[in-house]
Amino acid sequence: METQRQTYPVQVLAAVLGVSRSGYYAWRHRRPSARAQANAALLVAIRKAHAQSRGTYGSPRIWRKIRVAHPCGRHRVARLMRQAQLQGLPQRRFHCTTQRSDTRLDVPDRLERDFMAATPNRKWVSDITYIPTAEGWLYLAVILDLYSRLVVGWAMGTELTADLVLTALEMAATRRPLPDSF
Repeated sequence: METQRQTYPVQVLAAVLGVSRSGYYAWRHRRPSARAQANAALLVAIRKAHAQSRGTYGSPRIWRKIRVAHPCGRHRVARLMRQAQLQGLPQRRFHCTTQRSDTRLDVPDRLERDFMAATPNRKWVSDITYIPTAEGWLYLAVILDLYSRLVVGWAMGTELTADLVLTALEMAATRRPLPDSF
């Protein structure tokens, strides 16, 4: 009725909806109930907690954050957040897999699972990992000296290619000279 009041007379709207005119005016001038006032105060706290989390917290975390200052049930917080169209961000699920190529050659295990080194720069191992960023995947290739367990070379890139590993190997070779009998 409130939205259509400018278009139609209140008497016509009341008749169509089956309510009394006096009931409409009584409702219009009535103060909000205690529950509505409590919900409004709670919504202020919910909005503040949601803003502090940079919009990432959902109703369970918001409820845990505000329940000491504003005792209430978590379903009430969820309902108020839903009505205010506040949502948390879902947790990112880390899922990235690489697939083995059928044309790739099998590389022999030259270390024979012996990861101990007696002298520096005799045994190097490498690995590639990927890191999720806001701009996409960041690939990181690392070369590790098994004697000192120090990273001796690394390279980062936006594509997972053989050049990434070769760049890390070149860095390791320039930082740590290889022994003559390597």
